[in-house]
Amino acid sequence: MNVILIVSDTFRRDHLGVYGNKTVRTPNLDRFAERAVVFESCYPSSFPTVPARADLMTGRYTFTYLSWGPLPQQEVTLARTLVQAGIATAAVADTPFLTRNGYGHDRGFQDFVYVRGQLNGTERDYRHVNRPASEIDGYCAPKTFKEAGDWLDRHHEKPFFLYVDTWDPHEPWDPPKHYVKPYLPDYNGEVIQPAYWDYAEAGISEKDLEIAHACYMGEISMVDHWFGYLMERIRVLNLLENTCIIFVSDHGFYFGEHGIFGKRRFRWPDNSGFEEGFAKGMTMAQQTVHWSPLHNEVIQVPLMIYVPGQQAHRVEGLVTLPDLMPTVLDMFDVPVPERVQAKSLMPLVNGSTKSIHDFIITSAPFEEIGQMSKTVDDRTRTVVEISPSTITDGEWDLLYSVENQRVCLYRTKEDPGHKNDVAADHPEVVERLHRKFAEWLKTVDTPATHLNPRLHL
Repeated sequence: MNVILIVSDTFRRDHLGVYGNKTVRTPNLDRFAERAVVFESCYPSSFPTVPARADLMTGRYTFTYLSWGPLPQQEVTLARTLVQAGIATAAVADTPFLTRNGYGHDRGFQDFVYVRGQLNGTERDYRHVNRPASEIDGYCAPKTFKEAGDWLDRHHEKPFFLYVDTWDPHEPWDPPKHYVKPYLPDYNGEVIQPAYWDYAEAGISEKDLEIAHACYMGEISMVDHWFGYLMERIRVLNLLENTCIIFVSDHGFYFGEHGIFGKRRFRWPDNSGFEEGFAKGMTMAQQTVHWSPLHNEVIQVPLMIYVPGQQAHRVEGLVTLPDLMPTVLDMFDVPVPERVQAKSLMPLVNGSTKSIHDFIITSAPFEEIGQMSKTVDDRTRTVVEISPSTITDGEWDLLYSVENQRVCLYRTKEDPGHKNDVAADHPEVVERLHRKFAEWLKTVDTPATHLNPRLHL
């Protein structure tokens, strides 16, 4: 058996046809879903990009003890565990941060191909110099999927684990125009930068949001197209009979929902816009990190798993990204290391059980007031407000940060948009979910500096 794990960054679950979206064009992913096990309730644990991948590579809930940064040497990784079991491992990625500054997310991979061009600065300048007309040469996601297909051409005859990680549909949203025009016929190539703040206060117009969202949907369609390209390569190589294929994302994005344009909220001291602050000569360290709620638009992600011979079906039970590490090991019949905290999804895939988690927690790495935080990238900002974690049991969603701070409660099914906060009406639910949260933090050995402020409402 082989395994291919595909991560598409910033891909909202509600933007896929298989999850009910009637607007975004995702024919290849929808076709894949017809043969796969589709998970209705998948959430990241650690949020966003780098913390989520730390969970993915270790099978642990790393937000309780790690910040955005390098993966500690003592962590037991998926790739290294597979290599020790005699499985060939490779990764193809255009997602920044995986290897830079010693982050170490390439650890254990025998082959690691990095596709340049997603990060601002000289790397992105390289991407845009003499860009050819061909989208497969000029855009990162297409090149990543092509590189993955080329790797399969060379190595498909022996057992392998292939990890494919593309940053799209992450911003900047600048796909070829033909992907955008189905959503915005008068699109003229504009690139809108997210505010990472309350969009109205940041001066973002409704038209700006419309353009940005259309470009985001265009990038989803581009990812879908090249996912289809890779699936065709897999079919031609006769790998569908002996290869498990996983498609997942790490988080979503707000396009005006809850008043936010971004996935976190940070600001310059004088409330300048993101680019405006740089133009004024301010440094990133002067930015401040504010209360950033984790609603469903950013924490519900798609997860589909194809297993040869397994009948397609849908799974309602709660699952989380760290579960994929023991799942892949289970697919290879490789023992799961004791350090792994998450659970294999295979009992849900094969139908032997309907649930493996009673509740799920999604959180940015725990922070303290005054701490310098790498909240969404490699740059530090000062924390002035503690952001909430989201605790969901499938019936209720609780947003809680630390003791004596604001809490919010929503009904999971009846109010997926989190429009009606019912915390005041159901204090017993708030207390019950918080108690579960606090007790769980103890079971995973959360350091006291992070645990103690979260033990009480």
